[in-house]
Formats: sequence, C-alpha cells, structure tokens
Amino acid sequence: MFRDISFFPWRLDRGQQQSYRSFTVQSEDEGGGNDNVTREVCRWCKYEGGGCSQCSGDPALRYYGALVYPTVGAGRVRSNRSSSEPIVAAYRLPPIVEDGRTDRLGGIMLGRLTSSDIADLFFRPGPDSILPPIRPEWEYKLRSPSPFDNRAKSSLSVETLVADEEEKAVPRYPIRHKTREDFMQDVRRAHQTENYIAVQRFYMRSFDSFAQINALFKIKREDSTVKYDDPGLKMEFVYAVNDALRSMPSIVHKTVLKSIINALLEEGRVLYPKDDVRALYILLQNPVFSAQSSYTILAHLLKQIVGLHSSEHQLLVHWFQLLEVERIRAIVRNIIQFITIRQFPPGDKSLPPLNKTRWWIPTATKTLALINAANNASSPPLLDYVEFYNSALDHMDLMQDYFSWQTPQRPGQFSYCQYPFILSIVAKRIILTKDSEQQMILTARRSLVAKVARHQAPQIDIFFLNITVRRAHLVCDSLNEIASKQKDLKKKLKVSFIGEPGLDMGGLTKEWFLLLIRQIFHPDYGMFVYHPHSRCYWFSTDQEGNLREYNLIGVLMGLAVYNSIILDLHFPSICYRKLLSPPVVPPVDTSGVGMVRNPTIDDLAEILPDVAQGLKNLLAYEGNVEEDMCMNFQVSLEEYGEVKTFMLKPSGDNIPVTNTNRKDYVSLYLDWVLNTAIYEQFRAFYLGFHSVCASNALIMLRPEEVEMLVCGSPTLDLNELRKVTEYDGYKPEQPLIIDFWDVLISLDDDLKKKFLLFTTGSDRVPVGGMGEMTFKVTRTNQDPGNLPEAHTCFNQLILPQYESKEALREKLIIAISNAEGFGLE
Repeated sequence: MFRDISFFPWRLDRGQQQSYRSFTVQSEDEGGGNDNVTREVCRWCKYEGGGCSQCSGDPALRYYGALVYPTVGAGRVRSNRSSSEPIVAAYRLPPIVEDGRTDRLGGIMLGRLTSSDIADLFFRPGPDSILPPIRPEWEYKLRSPSPFDNRAKSSLSVETLVADEEEKAVPRYPIRHKTREDFMQDVRRAHQTENYIAVQRFYMRSFDSFAQINALFKIKREDSTVKYDDPGLKMEFVYAVNDALRSMPSIVHKTVLKSIINALLEEGRVLYPKDDVRALYILLQNPVFSAQSSYTILAHLLKQIVGLHSSEHQLLVHWFQLLEVERIRAIVRNIIQFITIRQFPPGDKSLPPLNKTRWWIPTATKTLALINAANNASSPPLLDYVEFYNSALDHMDLMQDYFSWQTPQRPGQFSYCQYPFILSIVAKRIILTKDSEQQMILTARRSLVAKVARHQAPQIDIFFLNITVRRAHLVCDSLNEIASKQKDLKKKLKVSFIGEPGLDMGGLTKEWFLLLIRQIFHPDYGMFVYHPHSRCYWFSTDQEGNLREYNLIGVLMGLAVYNSIILDLHFPSICYRKLLSPPVVPPVDTSGVGMVRNPTIDDLAEILPDVAQGLKNLLAYEGNVEEDMCMNFQVSLEEYGEVKTFMLKPSGDNIPVTNTNRKDYVSLYLDWVLNTAIYEQFRAFYLGFHSVCASNALIMLRPEEVEMLVCGSPTLDLNELRKVTEYDGYKPEQPLIIDFWDVLISLDDDLKKKFLLFTTGSDRVPVGGMGEMTFKVTRTNQDPGNLPEAHTCFNQLILPQYESKEALREKLIIAISNAEGFGLE
C-alpha cells in the first residue's frame, strides 16, 4: 500500500518565475531501509524531474497534486514507469492569470461582475494571492484522478479509492467566541475612533464561507437537528450584524461583498444538515443587497436558493414566517427593485447584458414566491398583499406576457402571469380588459361571418350588446334583454331608455347599472338582507323562485368588470372567495361551485358579528354547556322581521349541544349559514358572473382584487383628482378654481360621493385610485345663476363663472344633490 502521501498546495506569488520546486521525501527501499531523496517537481503538473514533458507549461493542465510513492511487493500497482516516479491524483485549479486581477474589484462595486471576475476572486485571501489559500489538511480528500492524467489512472490502488469513497466527511467548523455584546462594543469603538479595521476583519471572516456563517450565528455549532419552527440561529445577533452594517463605510460593504462571493463559490462544502439553507437564509437578509452594485452577487445568491430541494424550500417558507415584519419587508423590496432594474435596465450599462442574464428575473420571482407563500401561510399575514406588487410592470407589454402564459412556445417558459402576486391590480385590470375586448371582437366577428354566410345584411350595431329598457319596468326589461342576448354578453354594452333621447357614450350605461343595482337590492325584492351591524348585504335564505334575479346580479357584475364600470355593492369578502371557488367553471359538473371549504368564525363575523362573538363564547365557555345554555343542533335567523328556524342535523331539535360536541355544532353552523342555506341562490349568482367573465385571467385574481374590480377603491382622495384635472377656459391658479377645490375638499364623504356620481356617473373610485381617472373642468359663459352641468360620458364638469365662493358652494351642492335622471348627459 501507499506509505507516503505529500500534499503540495503551495501558493505562487506574482512574479515567481521558477518552474521547479525542490523537496525531500522519505521512501522505503526493498531492504526495509529509509533514505531521503531530494527531487525537483514541475510547479504546473507536479511531474518529478527536470524538463517536464507532461504539461509543457500548458495552463489547462495545472493541478494541485498528491505525490504518491508505491511500495514494492504485494499490493503494488503494475506500471511501466519507474518506481521513483510520483503518481498524481489531480485537483483541478482555475486558470492562472498573472496580471490584471486586483484592479477588477472596482468593477464589482459598479455592478459589472462577470463570470470570469467571479472565477478570478474564487478563494482569494488577499491582493497578492493568485492561487487558492492553503486549506486545512482535513479538507483534502483523495478523489478519482482527472482524465488529463492517464499515468495516475493506471497507478492508483483500487483498495485506496474504495476506502476513500467509504470515508464520510466530518464537518469541522471554526470556533467563534464573539458574542452580540462583544460585537456591539467593537462597533461603538469603531465609530468613536473612526477606525474600522477590526470590524472590517470581523465581517470579512464571518461571511467568507458557509462554515464561518454557521459557526458564528448557529446556536449549537455542531447541532444536526432541523426544525420548522426554529432555524436554530442567534437571530438577535444576525439582526445586530446587519443593522450595524448599514452605518459602516463603503470599504466594509465591499469587504462583505467579496466574502459573500467566496462563500457562494465555495465548492465541496462539508456542513451539518441544512446548514447551507441556514447560510442562504442569513445572506438573503444582508442589507448590502439594497444597492444596485451588488445585483450580480444577489443574482447568484437567489439562484442557489431556487436550486434547493423542495423540502428545503418548505423549510425556508417556515423560517420566513419567523422574521420580523420590517426584515421581511426589506427583503421583498430589495427583490422587487432587483426585478425592476433588470426588466428596465439603466442607460449607463452598469449591469451585464440582458441576453446573458435572462435567468435573473425568473430566479428572483421564484424566490419572491417563497416569501409570498410564507406571508399567505401566516395568520394574520406579515405584509399586505399589495406590498408584493411591482407597479413598474404596469408599463411593459402585459398582453404579450399573458399570451406567453396561455400558449408557451417552449416548456418551462417564464411569464409573470405564472406569479400573479407580483402584478398590481392595475396590471390585472389591463389584462382582463384587453382580454375581454379581444373576446368581444372575436364574438362580433363570428356573428358577422354567420350573417354573411346566410346572405343577410349585417346590422350596424353588430359589435355591441344593445340593452333597451323602460325606467318603470327596469328589472323586468333588463332580465328579458339579457336572457334573449346571451350570445352577445361579451360585446361592448350600449344602453338606451325608451322615450328618452340621448346617445350612450358611457353615461347611460353607468346610470343603468346604478339604478338596477339599487332596485334589486331594495328590501321589497327580498333577494338580499341588509345587516346594519356589518353594513353589508347577504343572500336571503328564502328562494321563492328568484333564481333568475340572482343570475342577473351575477351577469351585471360580469358586465361591469368587462366594461370597466364600478358598482355600488356591499358584499362581505367571503362572497368574492365563493365567487372564485373555483375561478373557472367546471366543464361538466357544476353542482359544487360557490362552496367555501371550512369557513371560519371570522368569515361569519363579516356578516353577523354578534352571532360570531356568541360562537366564540360558546367554544371558550368553561361551565356545563348543556345545562347552562340549553342549545340544540338548530339555527334561528331573522329576515325582514321574521324569525326562521332550521335544523343542522336530522332531528337536530332533539340533540343537545354539550361540551363534547360544541365544536361540531359551530362547524355545522358556519357551513349552514355561509354555504348550505344559500346554495341555490349563490350557484345562480356564480354562473351568471362566469357566463360573462369566462377568462383565464380570473385565475390570477385574489378575492380582494375581484372586489376592487367590481366596487372600486375605498380610498376617496380628491387631492389626487386635482393633480390629474385638465382645464378648458380656466387656469389652475385662477381664484375661482382655487375656491372650487377648497369647497370640494371641505365637503363630507357623502357629498363627495355625490359629486363623483354627478360628474362621472358612479360614486365609486376606479381601480388604481383617482390618479387613474380623467377629469376636466370647462368654462361656460352662461348666466352665473345657473347650476353646474356634467357630461358623465367624458367625466367633464361645466362650471359657470360664479362671483363668490359662497355662491359656488350653494350652486354646487344643489347640483350634486339632485343628480339622478337624464340630467346626466
């Protein structure tokens, strides 16, 4: 067997020209004696002897080598070479570059880090180092020889290779005694003396490898256990190190980035289970990634996170939930900014070319998806879902991205629509609206082709859904029109009132929606019950043959979304969850649509807060439920002054609620109120909505976003409207215009909504807020005693030249308080 193995991981300094090194080995001769032989070895391939013919100085064949001297006799590997020739077990090195290495560091800080730069910096301990540093002896393991060295292939012992493969690598972490208190003291001293050398060395060492990261921040350095609810890290220490880094000079930031490069490019890591996940989890929180100059390094960090196993992704999802809110918010903002700058690169060309970094955006988005999953799994969520929006994407070609998602040209093609949490509600509205327009055009084209095929003259209004109704019979006429024009529901909507002149440019459509919604929700119709404590409507448990009307409401909601009309509806959020259960109508069986699985007490609290609180008290009651509360498995509800009782189980009036079965009672109660009691009504409502909104774009929407598309934004900010207002005949700085805005902003919310209704035809704020609206104030030379007028089709206010602020206020309030009827042009 082998008697002597000598490793030669020496470091070649810049300018070193000698080709051979002298060294002494101890060999054992056949007679059992020892002799010391001085030999020369090629500094490239480690071949012994002068004038190496094996590598000829070829940089591609430069190795680290393990010189092996076989013994004579049993176990010796046969070879044509002399027994004194060394056998080389190759360790491949990066290509050696003699000059121009250290002056590339500035490029890293400017964000122009290339793959060759990263290779150059691999394990560099200092500016004078060219080869990797000497590693501890335990890190070197005999591996299979490189295919470049045929001599070693023919000379290695099979027994040795098998023995080395069976040997398990044991992690050996450095011992770090630094505590959070020690570190904070060093930071304070550095700020006082303005000498940051000690802190810089700490950062350089701490992030230089995954082993260093875990040695410093892991609670138990050699612990192999892994828990979902505890990463096993000194998180307060991690937070302190990251917070202190924000106030450090740029030289410390550069040191941290250099160390992170070494850590990410480290090969052959020998770590305890999931310590690589812990290291990536810590690195992602580092504040240096808020700067654009670090994006090349951040991209590689995100790539390693995405490359983890799915079980390790689950681990990260659980650990993200344990972060402080501001920490996870900072990570989300860094990644969103990273995506934005890569999608819309700056003109200074500080980033690598887009064609070489196409993987950046998919990698970052997938990492953001892990954080979004953690946020959704938290109760309550750590961040509002809107904080994951990237509003900059509103300005890209969204329909091209949508079509790529619908019909991918290659397997695994990336599309933002695959990750809808990153698209803002404005972007989703654009996709939904343009998708509906294309469906409208397609429907009209089919109708036109059918007319031509039957040799019929096409109608001039073939591209529109024309609704003609009487004001006195609004609901009945609307039902008949919609029922008779089911195939045209995806066309552009046009409304006309019988006996009234006017061309619908949008204003009449808005008024038709407004009046129809008000009439259907009136208590006389008995379709919806208003709950004053929650200030919302819910479906009546009494059907009485009104399923057509419920279907009509669903159709109206779908038409409103497709025609960008905001409706004055007040449904609880669970209604929109049911509307997306499922988001696409099943092609065969629709019996289970609109059912929410496992509804909660909080869902009921949106409708009946008093009843929900009573159920919570029931579950928390510590006494004898059966004797003290005398409840049975039945439910009583009051609708329109009448109390109705229903059974939760067969013969439920004879089954008492006890301490043992009270959870079952609560579960049945919730399911009955929110699902079973209104199943037929909501199914008709669901099918009506999806008969219009049959689009895959709905899959991208959250229930809250559907509500916003239907009902608009709840924020009423007239200052935003003022910023986007255009003037015709007036100037913004004129006293009358200044008085106009002063009066308008001083009105209460009810009058503000009436003003919106008067000028736009809807009292709801569109998606994206008032900044997304168009609004114009036009001057008129009419008598100052006249009231203001409005053209709701164009969101235009006709404002006379009033002589005083008081006259302006009086006339404006009279006009907006009497805005219903054909006075809205």
